[in-house]
Amino acid sequence: MNASAAGSLLHVDGLTKRFGQTLAVDRLTFDVARGEVVGLLGPNGAGKTTAFLCLCGLLRPDVGTILFGDRRLGGDRGRTISLIPETPDVYPMLTVWEHLAFVAASARLGPGWEPRANDLLARFGLSAERDTVGGSLSKGMRQKTLIAATVLANTPVLLFDEPTIGLDPRGQRELRTLIGDLAADGTSILISTHLIESTATLCDRIIILKKGVTVAQGAVAELRANGDAHRTLEDVFLEITA
Repeated sequence: MNASAAGSLLHVDGLTKRFGQTLAVDRLTFDVARGEVVGLLGPNGAGKTTAFLCLCGLLRPDVGTILFGDRRLGGDRGRTISLIPETPDVYPMLTVWEHLAFVAASARLGPGWEPRANDLLARFGLSAERDTVGGSLSKGMRQKTLIAATVLANTPVLLFDEPTIGLDPRGQRELRTLIGDLAADGTSILISTHLIESTATLCDRIIILKKGVTVAQGAVAELRANGDAHRTLEDVFLEITA
């Protein structure tokens, strides 16, 4: 989907964040359309996680504007943008199901959320772990629990920070399918990952950061356009960020 054609749901303009003398994100500007999947790529220290934390309200940017539709977002945006972080922290004394019930109550989901919650558990092979407390879950199961609970909240914008870390092959495949389903239903998705080639099939567009600055963006085919037919997205990424 083309953002300019479909109309921007999320608009980020000039997002800038410093930590002391370190400029972590420098005038980051982009749009995400409804139902669009955008990949945020960059080497370690490029500013991807910092950008995500600013977008979801966990960090306050020094400069910049974040618009949802025509509304400027402030610090409280929990019902608009949700983040699935790289580190799968769950509540150790809550069961898998209690995590989902907690999110349903916090997001004030109406009656009927339980069937969707059960479907999410089944998709990620967590049905048998429904009554297992978070402290007893493996890293992969904690990640699946976090994904299921966050997706259940049904916010219009989802941020995935290295979402496949710790997931087994079945979980990775199911996550890719889920992202496609969410986008088809109109959810706007941003994905930060080091698995470069996987973004070629998942994402409509790619943004590449280096030291907090956008060094390239566009559809995968556009980014490959200056190379030969065998040039991969990984080749492009390594050339741009060298």
